[in-house]
Amino acid sequence: MEEAGETKKIMYVNRKAPYGTIYALEALEVVLIGAAFEQDVYMMFLDDGVFQLKKEQDTKALGVKNFSPTYRALEMYDVEKIYVEKESMEVRGLTADDLIIPVEVKSNEEVTKMMTEMDVLLNF
Repeated sequence: MEEAGETKKIMYVNRKAPYGTIYALEALEVVLIGAAFEQDVYMMFLDDGVFQLKKEQDTKALGVKNFSPTYRALEMYDVEKIYVEKESMEVRGLTADDLIIPVEVKSNEEVTKMMTEMDVLLNF
């Protein structure tokens, strides 16, 4: 039985492009809330989710606000465990230098192993 107030390892898995759905913005907001409650927060970006972190996003044509600068606030919330799947970036022609914040790049195999070590996985 778990004790009340026990810190959980929570991974927020971001798979969706940043715009066109509410998933990316909602995930970011949930991460900031979780971090404020002192949970052990991990962020993983896979598939089109890697585009959430791309520098210099221009959303004018979409008529929506570019929320990508908000990722810089993660550091203020002590969210430092931010990972991007290597294969997802490669398929989309991105490198870590193309991203708005520092990340740790992990192979698909490493991502799978990390996911098995989490208490909670939240997919967005």
